[in-house]
Amino acid sequence: MEATALSYSEILAALERQPLFEDKTWKLSPEPFPLTLDEVAQIEEIGAACLEFYRVLEILYLRSVEDKNLLRNKSLKAPWVAGYLDRGKPEKLINHARSKRLRGETPLVIRPDLLSTDNGFALTEIDSVPGGIGLTAFLAQLYYREGIKLVGDADAESMIIGFYEALASRAENKNLPLIAILVSDEAKTYRPEMQWLAEMLQQRGKRVYCFHHSEIMPLGNTLCASVDGNPEKIDVIYRFWELFDLANVPLAEYILEAWEDSQLVITPPMRHFQEEKLSLALFHHHLLEEFWRENLSKSSFKLLRKIIPNSWIMDPVDLPPNAVLDAPYIGGKPITHWEQLGDASQKERNLIIKMSGFHEEAWGARSVMLGSDVSAADWQKGISNALSTSDRNIYLLQDYHKPKRLKHSIYKSPDEIEEIQGRLRLSPYYFVRENKTKMGGILATFCPADKKIIHGMRDGAMLPCQVIG
Repeated sequence: MEATALSYSEILAALERQPLFEDKTWKLSPEPFPLTLDEVAQIEEIGAACLEFYRVLEILYLRSVEDKNLLRNKSLKAPWVAGYLDRGKPEKLINHARSKRLRGETPLVIRPDLLSTDNGFALTEIDSVPGGIGLTAFLAQLYYREGIKLVGDADAESMIIGFYEALASRAENKNLPLIAILVSDEAKTYRPEMQWLAEMLQQRGKRVYCFHHSEIMPLGNTLCASVDGNPEKIDVIYRFWELFDLANVPLAEYILEAWEDSQLVITPPMRHFQEEKLSLALFHHHLLEEFWRENLSKSSFKLLRKIIPNSWIMDPVDLPPNAVLDAPYIGGKPITHWEQLGDASQKERNLIIKMSGFHEEAWGARSVMLGSDVSAADWQKGISNALSTSDRNIYLLQDYHKPKRLKHSIYKSPDEIEEIQGRLRLSPYYFVRENKTKMGGILATFCPADKKIIHGMRDGAMLPCQVIG
């Protein structure tokens, strides 16, 4: 074993001392996943492009709401864009998201999911409420050794400090603001890692606490929490819940009221259109290409066109006889209704179906189906299920980009390391400050080669990344 490698017992003991997820386990690796300087540089560029994407998505949504022209020198209106993004959402949330006070507000923590393929990276999702912030920070500290250059910085602090600086920068109280991380019961799996992150910041003299909603007290037009036995006004809430879960957060009304009275900052902002996967399909929609080209920088437009797979919105509309769907071809021909996807050959079924958002099934890989990996009957069932809920929850259809085979060392047993073939998903974490992104670290999920859909499964490994070369 190399001197820089972590022993099985070291890793296991650290994870047992500090459990980071409820009832979650994964394979262990002796060393971080290696990335080249060029790969890290491109992932840095992807962060800047993702922030730009959020800003331009806001322009698209608000112009759609107001039925304004989308292009400078040509006529193009798209009220249907807001129709898609608003579908199934409560009116109060829609009105809040459109508030003028929120103009320009984006998530302060951005995490895309990047698959490593033979043709480069494929960006399959951008998460504005990402899990794994604490885990990635913890693993960076665990794997940090002299001679290892972790992605982020040299001393394994960039995830912890980057998270704090992004949130604190938004507080009106610049002198040690009180930051409350609120984790909903739906997201309780992630509470241990957020508690650990808060404790690390407290050790560094910061006033960051992970609270349950039952520990928050409305006081006048403010929200307070007990700190050292005294109720203190909260300056920033980091909400760790998807907006579909808002109705299950008992404090929701008080949170909105305090925000409306300018008593606190809520981040990520409660803007539903920033949490819909269908925004990737809007990026590829043929009617909107000129809009994206006009509003994104040339470099970001080129990069996003390269890495975002072709995506389509599965909306079962009635078409006139001379029209076809914006959808993949089946049997070399365009289709006129989504049910025709059921006639696709296995090769043509190299497509992913997944729920766009605003539902508990849109978390993680719960709603994901890979057509080429299921029977024809199950594929047809998946199509029917997606179409049956379209009046409330829209599904996305996306080209599947198969991750390439890579090699990495995994502990086969406490005393034996083996190099296995597997497939890789990278989840970089970007923190937004002063309108720029800074990458704090990258969580690598390395799964066995026979797994087609990569997620935090127990037979995969989760580890930080290091820079080589």
